[in-house]
Amino acid sequence: MYFDSLKKLQIGNEKQKKAYEAIRKLGIVRDLSAFHPIICGTIPIGIDVEASDLDIVCEVEDFDLFEQMVVHLYKKRKGFRVKRLTVKGIDSVKVNFFWEGLEFELFGQSVPSYLQPAFQHMVIEHYIMGKTPHIRAQVINLKTKGYKTEPAFCKVLELEGDPYEALLQYGKKEGIV
Repeated sequence: MYFDSLKKLQIGNEKQKKAYEAIRKLGIVRDLSAFHPIICGTIPIGIDVEASDLDIVCEVEDFDLFEQMVVHLYKKRKGFRVKRLTVKGIDSVKVNFFWEGLEFELFGQSVPSYLQPAFQHMVIEHYIMGKTPHIRAQVINLKTKGYKTEPAFCKVLELEGDPYEALLQYGKKEGIV
């Protein structure tokens, strides 16, 4: 399934357009092009809430190089921080900072960007809302009550187990990912 989240931002609602302009002005897609960045998360599909950040997944093979680059590019941005972690057995790096009123979260793994769970979840969630539009309001309502996105979708869809894995299994069953 083709999904151009940057294009969705450019032609979307006011917050999406604001995110698009911030991305464009910052030059983050261009500057990180070697890491195949993909904008993902709740903002591109219009289910963000006040505290939602702008997620960008990256394919990172050389974590030292990636860290050096993001430190060079974004260290002066408000709230800048870099954290290395392991997620489900995969070495990862997470970078956060604020710019133009948005929190950016870069997430890198040595996995192609389009195969990373954050991107796949977004594509699945977009598909679900296209198939059953009434779910959008229910998910946003749960998110305003403190639910994370994937658990909110699973609650609405009555999917059991680990919500992150359950959503991926749903996507595989539907032939989305």
